[in-house]
Amino acid sequence: MFAVEVRDRIMIAHSLPDPFFGPAQNMHGATFVVDVAFMREELTDKNVVVDIGAALSVLNATLKPLAYQNLDEIAEFKGRLTTTEFLARYIFDKLAAAANSGTLGEDGQGLSKIRVTLSETDLARAWFEGPVSA
Repeated sequence: MFAVEVRDRIMIAHSLPDPFFGPAQNMHGATFVVDVAFMREELTDKNVVVDIGAALSVLNATLKPLAYQNLDEIAEFKGRLTTTEFLARYIFDKLAAAANSGTLGEDGQGLSKIRVTLSETDLARAWFEGPVSA
């Protein structure tokens, strides 16, 4: 399996209104480093996994609507616990859709899997990995 990884970051605010989350029930900020691995079984005829520039561009466009936002105020997230794991899956779904739609170019349509890792700190991170299928 071959992979190319790209990175970006976002700053968000949110609350996790459930006693399970202790002090994180309250409004707080988070800065996530977002790492994405694009994977495929074999390299393309250009000997790449995916165009790195396209991967960076699509990741940036995916994160931009979330950056500097209070996730509690985004209609799509109303009533949802926007945990790190939840956000990893959300970002994965957007990137998989971009791969399937051709936004990542022809190379993106041949990807096997994508892994999205959100690092909250140097001590804690969560990720979601899944197949890219149309």
